[in-house]
Amino acid sequence: QVQLVESGGGLVQPGGSLRLSCAASGFAFSLYAMTWVRQAPGKGLEWVSTISNGGSSTFYADSVKGRFTIARDNAENTLYLQMNSLKPEDTAVYYCEKGPWGSTGQRGQGTQVTVSS
Repeated sequence: QVQLVESGGGLVQPGGSLRLSCAASGFAFSLYAMTWVRQAPGKGLEWVSTISNGGSSTFYADSVKGRFTIARDNAENTLYLQMNSLKPEDTAVYYCEKGPWGSTGQRGQGTQVTVSS
């Protein structure tokens, strides 16, 4: 069965950086686009970024463009999200999702990112 396990979250000061990872198993990772979404306290899910199956195409929400970078390692079945210049409004639980946003609904358990001084 599909398993997606996020890691790398934590507490960071504004302006800091974090790198999230998502270890995927149970499906042919290299055949699927992958997505990061997030959920801030009291709010709904928000799309953050998507990467094509081969990694050549990437897409970002305006709110993170220029600060976040999505990447993948198909040999290691792992998805990444490098987050730089973090802001308090980036505080959320971050989830990786199989496929383009909303296409499968299959997400991991999430990793908490808190940006605070």
